[in-house]
Amino acid sequence: MEAVTVPESSPSPMSLQQPKTPPPEASPKPYTSNKKSFVASLMEAATLRSPSFKEDSYFVSQLKSSEKKALQELKNRLADSHNGSGENECSMWGIPLLGTGDERADVILLKFLRARDFRVLDSFNMLEKCLAWRKEFGADGIVEEDLGFKELEGVVAYMQGYDREGHPVCYNAYGVFRDKDMYERIFGDDEKLKKFLRWRVQVLERGINLLHFKPGGVNSIIQVTDLKDMPKRELRVASNQILSLFQDNYPEMVARKRTKSKFVISKEGNVAETLYKFVRPEDIPVQYGGLSRPSDLNNGPPKPASEFTVKGGEKVNIQIEGIEAGATITWDIVVGGWDLEYSAEFVPNAEGSYTIAVEKPRKISPSEEAIRNSFTSKEAGKLVLSVDNSSSRRRKVAAYRYIVRKSSLV
Repeated sequence: MEAVTVPESSPSPMSLQQPKTPPPEASPKPYTSNKKSFVASLMEAATLRSPSFKEDSYFVSQLKSSEKKALQELKNRLADSHNGSGENECSMWGIPLLGTGDERADVILLKFLRARDFRVLDSFNMLEKCLAWRKEFGADGIVEEDLGFKELEGVVAYMQGYDREGHPVCYNAYGVFRDKDMYERIFGDDEKLKKFLRWRVQVLERGINLLHFKPGGVNSIIQVTDLKDMPKRELRVASNQILSLFQDNYPEMVARKRTKSKFVISKEGNVAETLYKFVRPEDIPVQYGGLSRPSDLNNGPPKPASEFTVKGGEKVNIQIEGIEAGATITWDIVVGGWDLEYSAEFVPNAEGSYTIAVEKPRKISPSEEAIRNSFTSKEAGKLVLSVDNSSSRRRKVAAYRYIVRKSSLV
């Protein structure tokens, strides 16, 4: 992975938030200009949020008096505009926007207000256009559609796990489209592009269905973008259209201010260290320095991992003791940007017994994924996992976990 889009670091405690969507411009064509770089567009469309931002709580009681007034004015305009309409004609994600006393509706309306800096008319116009788009696009039922993109699921854009504060995480990787045949199958003509955009909205809607829409709850998602091997020129049109759709119809969920300073490019070798700040290693895909494999997702919540660091010039030995005779131990271990030596051995408790080399010392390349292995002991003892960073001056993040299953023999 060459780059992950993440925000700049901050000394403040980690709390995540989407910055406000920029207000309308005098000549609103910022996302179709050829001068706009492909990377900048993608970083806006899918971004890991910064710990320097605190997610809005959406408690009406905490709003300024002017903001409370704007919220009520927006409700009044919406009610006047949809007088006589049924709830389904004025709802989003199954939440009726008309009526009173529904905190979920307040969360949605406040997103539109914040997207337009609490300018009521601008917020109302944005909301009305979004309602019309959702009806025309069929967004409410899109999650259940079979759009025929099985080959892209789990590869190009997919929801997987949560961050450390419970926000759903969406991963985006477009490197597969460097293959010309794949590119032609997906983006070969306008109809194919429209179908892809529909699928990308479907992925986003799946993530939004995981949100609380509740004051003080989880009301936005995190997105991580892998820029490795992207055919930048070829995907410019698709990225601009994705950005436009998200910007116009999903305020305060995925859109960001168009300022490059909000991003940090995490280059190859630093990906795991960056992601660990936001997401636990057991929830991070193995290709990004985590422990999560696609096959694990069918086995319920992931087993928590233990995190540790390996300093430059240091060798770390992890000792897993108390393994009984006949027991099988299975473990996962990963070091971000490996480039060090790894080995595993079993040390019996009994004096005179020989240490068993489970995995002989070998150099692990920076691109290698997490190691998973198992060993069945014939006698009681301990497993020792070693990571030797002696030849490097660079500190590295790492994680491991294990499970011991006792012998079923009596």
